[in-house]
Amino acid sequence: ACVALPTCPLAFAEAERYLPTLVGKLEGILENCGLKERDIVIRMTGCPNSCGRPSMAEIGFIGKAPGTYNMYLGGDFVGQRLNTLFAESVTEDQIIERLTPLFKKYSTGREKDEAFGDFLVRTGVVKPMVAGRHWWTIPEV
Repeated sequence: ACVALPTCPLAFAEAERYLPTLVGKLEGILENCGLKERDIVIRMTGCPNSCGRPSMAEIGFIGKAPGTYNMYLGGDFVGQRLNTLFAESVTEDQIIERLTPLFKKYSTGREKDEAFGDFLVRTGVVKPMVAGRHWWTIPEV
């Protein structure tokens, strides 16, 4: 797990202390979309060393600066597919602004038992990351 600021000297941003706050805000949106009972894997680290493995989450965040993160989407629920860079240098407001319409689309357009990351790949929101050596490249979304 990533302890991030203020414990880790490598961290650029909060992670362990901030993630529960962000998740709380996202849970409210999920509830409004009728997705309260759906599990979505979210991981966050304070720097690119990725101790919390955000690349393996359906929604992953990697800290760039205090309050600023790169947002990755499209990993699978069980951690067998890496996610893909979706937005760079986003703040909390921008994270919520970008995820809210995706949650709404997921609530109405998902297939039976389809996980969020799989939905994002199937609907073309992000392309699947098929090889780890490509994870650091800018994707064609």
